[in-house]
Amino acid sequence: MLAMNKYKILGTAIVAVVASVVTTSCNDKRSTGWQYAPNMYEKIAYDADQKNEQFKDGKTAQVPPANTTPIGFTRFDFPGTKEGYEAASAAVVNPLVANAKNLEDGKKLFTTFCSPCHGVKGMGDGTVTTHGYPAPPSYSTGQSSRGGAMKDLTDGKIYHTITYGVNSMGSYASQVAPEERWKIVMYVHQLQNL
Repeated sequence: MLAMNKYKILGTAIVAVVASVVTTSCNDKRSTGWQYAPNMYEKIAYDADQKNEQFKDGKTAQVPPANTTPIGFTRFDFPGTKEGYEAASAAVVNPLVANAKNLEDGKKLFTTFCSPCHGVKGMGDGTVTTHGYPAPPSYSTGQSSRGGAMKDLTDGKIYHTITYGVNSMGSYASQVAPEERWKIVMYVHQLQNL
């Protein structure tokens, strides 16, 4: 008899648990249950295009204060003009050490971003020239559109051109980070000597 009471109590407990689970899980059809990390679902931060009463103009997206530099951003204080190009030539020197790793990285970056126009060896024979685009000058034998031989381009001139572009070449500032640009500059110097 004692064994039967144990089974009755155990059976009643199981039925009660199952009934409570079924009852509580069926109330809200949209609920996914308990939230492990509610801050992942219910964000506190404002969206960039959302109204925000914390600012005078009521916008969340604000222009950075004047003369500030964002964390991780590298300044290049030369304008995208001929004068800026010449000033960069005189003042800017590659801050990276010319070692095998940086040159190899520069070669990979050049192959990815530059070779479609400039060619793998910098001879101005990239694949875009077969589609009707004008060929850029060769790094070793060509003449720069800004004057002088391509083989005499300085660190500053190459970096300025990658940053702002020139003629048919657009700016690569959004595709290539500053440190990567310096690695490309290193590799271009090797191509100038071919």
